[in-house]
Amino acid sequence: MSRGKIFMSVVAVVVAVAIGAYLTLTPKNISASNSPNVSLPEEIIQQNQKTEGLAEIYLAGGCFWGTEFLMMNVPGVESVEVGYSNGPTRNPTYKDVCNDSGHAESAHVIYNPDVVPLTKLLEVYYMSIDPTLTNRQGNDRGIQYRTGVYYSDPADEPAIKKSLKDLQNDFIDEVVVECAPIKNFYRAEEEHQQYLIKHPNGYCHISRSFINEQAKAKAAEQFPNKNFSRDATYDKPTKEVLANLSDMQRAVTQEAETEPPFKNEYEEVFRDGIYVDVTNGQPLFASADKFDSGCGWPAFSKPIDKANLVERKDYTFGMERIEVRAKASDSHLGHVFDDGPKDKGGLRYCINSASLRFIPREQMQEEGYGDWLNLFKD
Repeated sequence: MSRGKIFMSVVAVVVAVAIGAYLTLTPKNISASNSPNVSLPEEIIQQNQKTEGLAEIYLAGGCFWGTEFLMMNVPGVESVEVGYSNGPTRNPTYKDVCNDSGHAESAHVIYNPDVVPLTKLLEVYYMSIDPTLTNRQGNDRGIQYRTGVYYSDPADEPAIKKSLKDLQNDFIDEVVVECAPIKNFYRAEEEHQQYLIKHPNGYCHISRSFINEQAKAKAAEQFPNKNFSRDATYDKPTKEVLANLSDMQRAVTQEAETEPPFKNEYEEVFRDGIYVDVTNGQPLFASADKFDSGCGWPAFSKPIDKANLVERKDYTFGMERIEVRAKASDSHLGHVFDDGPKDKGGLRYCINSASLRFIPREQMQEEGYGDWLNLFKD
């Protein structure tokens, strides 16, 4: 072998070793936050401020539009704003961040720990991401889409680290969510605040069904009457309850709109449990009476108690149908048809998922619906 070839071979080996060492030593989530050689500016520029009794956390979960929208709908969350966290430069713009400035798109979340403890808040956050992905979520790629939990209170660190350790038990691949103190946060431009409220059809990497479920739980926190026994009295929803529902939930229940078929929460749900009025918590349908009709919406052969419903003729869209409303709340639920299973009475109650909240059987006692457990035979 010639000296030239030997030299080139040696160079190739050295390069290969160097690349291997780099890949081995490079953090899973490549960012300034976990680099000991980078000094981050320490500066917090935000609009929302926590008050006595409240706590705060900063969550990076991919595109911050979706993370903000999800957190806004979590029970116990008081306020959310989006911005750019833990980057190496001051006052970045959205354009800077999209050009690898090193900041993470984040949501600054202020919450009531008496309603939603940090561990529970993190559980919701973890369900909205793939914690094993490096610098990407959904269709988004780039360092700004890394995942991270950044704390302002050092006392939160042990709980965060334990939650991440517990999360790792659910995955074979390594969980790469950062855990670090918040060094800097720069509130994003106003056009990015509450983006998905301003643009309902905007891109979101988080399942809308998952967000809708959080909105329903948050609305339920506002129910003035928490007695869901069989002899309970149910009323019309309060303004506070309606304000916590999603736009679709309000449009369906209050304006008799119809949600999209096949793209709603309960069309494919067949677990044991009950379906309650999303506006006042009254039990309306049971899983035992639910069947797959192929229509794209939840279908039931009968209600729990027909006396709790009102049926009236509906001539909208040039059709003659029978509308179904909840008697106590006057919320629009859907329609009833006579093409259901003959062995179950022949009716099909075609109901919008947006008008209902599903309470799984195993959670019924905890949520105050223990009186209704005798709907299940075993």
